[in-house]
Amino acid sequence: MRIVITGGTGLIGSAVAREMGSAGHEVVVLTRDLSKMGPLPPNTRAAQWDGKTAGDWAKLLDGDTAIVHLAGDAIAAGRWTAEKKRRIRDSRVVSGRAVLEAIRQAKAKPRALLQGSAVGYYGDAGDEVVTESHPPGDDFLARVCVEWEAATVEAAAMGVRRPVLRTGVVLSDQGGALPRMALPFRMLAGGPLGNGRQWFPWIHEADEVGAIRFLIEREDADGPFNLTAPAPLTNRALSRALGEVLHRPSFAPAPGFALRLLLGEMADVLLHGQRAVPRKLLDLGYAFRYPEALGALRGLLR
Repeated sequence: MRIVITGGTGLIGSAVAREMGSAGHEVVVLTRDLSKMGPLPPNTRAAQWDGKTAGDWAKLLDGDTAIVHLAGDAIAAGRWTAEKKRRIRDSRVVSGRAVLEAIRQAKAKPRALLQGSAVGYYGDAGDEVVTESHPPGDDFLARVCVEWEAATVEAAAMGVRRPVLRTGVVLSDQGGALPRMALPFRMLAGGPLGNGRQWFPWIHEADEVGAIRFLIEREDADGPFNLTAPAPLTNRALSRALGEVLHRPSFAPAPGFALRLLLGEMADVLLHGQRAVPRKLLDLGYAFRYPEALGALRGLLR
């Protein structure tokens, strides 16, 4: 099978490329700048794409192709100015419409389109257990996720299977959130954020990649899936686990008002949460390698 990945140079996309290439699939990573591409995994090549139009890569699509659409500007990088919010939204919605146009142009429609999204779709859900049937929230990220998913919804009418990846916080030792989360603990200043009661929907990188491969290969996988570990925990419990694994104290809280002064609206990402569980993944039989946070953190931070 040919696997075409948008956002293939990011943390998740590059890991998916390694996984699928090592499994013997042909992998094509779409990138804006071919000159900046580093070494690629086995069975992987790069193709030019501007992220705004269908482009020549539409010719790569056929009935034995799966698209993994992960493109999007980093949410947690810097304050959410009006320009930053525009980039967050447009990098997802505009690129999604371009992917849809590429599918329209394809002479033979791809086998599947795995549409990126996030558990931010649900907004701040409090203590309620959140499954895939939960309605969307109404904050900025929730509205972006709704538009993000809607950008490619017409693919289903063309006969393309379309699992939607509502991903939690991916824990990895290669980048992303975990190194930044661990830093204050290493400096003896770690602790909960705000009141610590907000839920933290996490997933180990190995399970994020494993679940994406599972959804590519399962012909009966369709619609939204929460890509989160089956045991979410509160921010306070996560802080205790980080402190235990790093042998550091975990009682220095970061007050919510201070985070809002420092980060503005982006602080909502840290102070709100979702008690999201992967009901549909579990119902289909996906077996998590890291179902519990403590074991995941021990493996990543050893």
